[in-house]
Amino acid sequence: MDHIIEINGLTKDYGDGRGIFDTNLAIRPGEVFGLVGINGSGKTTMIRHLMGFLHPDAGRCSIRGLDCWRQAAELKRGIGYIPGEVAFPDVKSRLDFFRLQAGYLGIRDFSRIHDLADRFALDASAPLKRMSKGMKQKTAIVAAFMADASIFILDEGTTGLDPLMQKVFTDLVREEKAKGRTMFMSSHMFDELEAVCDRVAFLKDGHVIEVADVSQFGGHEPVKEYKIEFTNLGDYQAFLSRSFAVAQRVESLGQVTVQATDQEIAALFTALADLEVRFIKQVPHTLARHFIEKYQETEEMEGSLHV
Repeated sequence: MDHIIEINGLTKDYGDGRGIFDTNLAIRPGEVFGLVGINGSGKTTMIRHLMGFLHPDAGRCSIRGLDCWRQAAELKRGIGYIPGEVAFPDVKSRLDFFRLQAGYLGIRDFSRIHDLADRFALDASAPLKRMSKGMKQKTAIVAAFMADASIFILDEGTTGLDPLMQKVFTDLVREEKAKGRTMFMSSHMFDELEAVCDRVAFLKDGHVIEVADVSQFGGHEPVKEYKIEFTNLGDYQAFLSRSFAVAQRVESLGQVTVQATDQEIAALFTALADLEVRFIKQVPHTLARHFIEKYQETEEMEGSLHV
């Protein structure tokens, strides 16, 4: 199977520009696929369609070739799911909830549950009704990962977690990725997505505006940017007369940002050797920065269409 999750022309229109529109995505087996967008961009709507909670106005989505709406009950048993809004049944303690979930999933060995509870510092005997938001989220994580699922659908999995627990979660996702699990995860934390995802879709106003390959970020991009500040205006102007690709300049500070491939680095430093440089530093091209640039570019394009 080339694609284990497929979204084809998926549309859910709530009116006033809210919803998702003509969405097309395909996720490969063993891929960790991220979804990012500002609040209200349609992330949870898309995930609820994958879980079979919503019926599309148009298009369809499927997992393992099964229709997410028509065959939702069959699909849910093989999916680890963290909802965007965590709610629990009326049971007394976490342990009671885990037992209920285990019974539904046919789990008899509780060792995995105990291991996850220890990793996330959960007291299984604690009452559900008195949990903080972070404790509720950790309980939802354990419930999602307690079974040996091959597919995980995670809607803002680290919401409410402190930085230490965020790392525990990221490590867990990496472990499941190493086992060949497929994951579809939304998040507002770019560092998290960059750390674990293979590709990330950018969502804006219910439309996918780009699907980015994460390997192009974090220092692996073919063209890198360097910010240079000169000690005097003469050297700043002398450098500008050279044939380097200038992305930005701030004359009042004597600063220039240039773009260069790895093959051009030697020539860049040779050109700087006889100039007085206050500092030079690489400007990382992160997933967050790329999203902001793409978002603003789309905004400008939409604005020009309405002029």
